[in-house]
Amino acid sequence: MEQESVVMTKSVVLRPHAHLFTRGIVAVLALTTPVFAVLYWLTFPDGSWPLVLAIHIIAVVATVLAVFAFFGTTIQLLPDTVRERGFFGRVTDIRPGMVGSVVLLDLYEGSTLDTLPQLFVTDVDGRLLLRLRGQFWSREDMERVADQLDVPVTLRRESMTLTELRRDSPELLYWFERFPRVGRG
Repeated sequence: MEQESVVMTKSVVLRPHAHLFTRGIVAVLALTTPVFAVLYWLTFPDGSWPLVLAIHIIAVVATVLAVFAFFGTTIQLLPDTVRERGFFGRVTDIRPGMVGSVVLLDLYEGSTLDTLPQLFVTDVDGRLLLRLRGQFWSREDMERVADQLDVPVTLRRESMTLTELRRDSPELLYWFERFPRVGRG
């Protein structure tokens, strides 16, 4: 009797920073609790509170959907693929042969001296396939993704501003980031 050889493939799942979930829930509660408390207080005497309750339920449902979306956001490292499941559920598979370049740089945060890492993965035509921002992903996760793609990484040693990145490599940015805002760099 022949034994079949089964090769187990290991996948690694990367998730956004966990503290973002807590911050988001605290922000929602901090915003909605006082507002709805005042609305209930104002509408209860005249009997129009059911409308406030309906709006409150909609807000709670939207928050629950956002929680599910947050927990569904992942980067999965498979033996031959990097799979991104975005916040809205879109799944993108990136195979090493598709990748044209991988750029890792530190980008200044707003008007501060603080920087956060950013990983950009483009296809062979220069189109953005994947972007990992330091607000959501750790540098270690970014390096793991870059290693998985097995493409030389362009590492920018000097930190950049968004204006410099917009000028030097606009193809790395989302469409709405390519245009400076009125009065801002």
